[in-house]
Amino acid sequence: MEIHALSKTYQGKRVLDIPNFNFQPNTRYAVIGANGSGKSTLVRLLAGVIPAESGGSVSGGGSVGYMPQKSLGFHLSVWRNLRLGARDAQARERSARLAVELGLDALAKRDGGSLSGGETARLALARVLVRRWDTLILDEPTAAMDVSAAILAEECVLRYQRETGCTLILVTHAFGQAERMGEQILFLHHGRVWEHGPAEQVLHCPLRPETQQFLRFGAFV
Repeated sequence: MEIHALSKTYQGKRVLDIPNFNFQPNTRYAVIGANGSGKSTLVRLLAGVIPAESGGSVSGGGSVGYMPQKSLGFHLSVWRNLRLGARDAQARERSARLAVELGLDALAKRDGGSLSGGETARLALARVLVRRWDTLILDEPTAAMDVSAAILAEECVLRYQRETGCTLILVTHAFGQAERMGEQILFLHHGRVWEHGPAEQVLHCPLRPETQQFLRFGAFV
């Protein structure tokens, strides 16, 4: 997936300004940065949820799966929620497997709109993982989950990425998660890619003082 001249302005304020960036195939990216740094705006643009401004473009991502920061459960049974994206026998088999892997099988008959925040997040994640995507974009997928559920979710996402070879773009505030899940790290600062590189380098030996300061006061979980 390649982006060119990608920018977004809200109420006269430029919140995202990325001249060029290329997300490589079959690579896991973790996107970090302070609140308001442009992380969610970036992935919403990549997913096509909001339009790019004039002259900006996103290309080459193939099919794109997207889990937004706010998870939703539709007023159907959990099982029917899972089957919404299952368009063939293979996808239906995958939905059954994901229900078990994410601990949703015990909730199968519950109304998807009545679940807790963590349960809804697990349901939303399973729903997007039912299909095969070339690019998978997850915006804070485990923020509402407890530790045990977050571990299951990370394992599912990593397994999915290995099996499909997709490009994974994960927004996270948890630096431990960024290190576990990301091969490459993007640090956004004031709407720009301020630092980018291998996880080991960016998280432990950052080059920019702004990255160093952000990591120094961040939550390593």
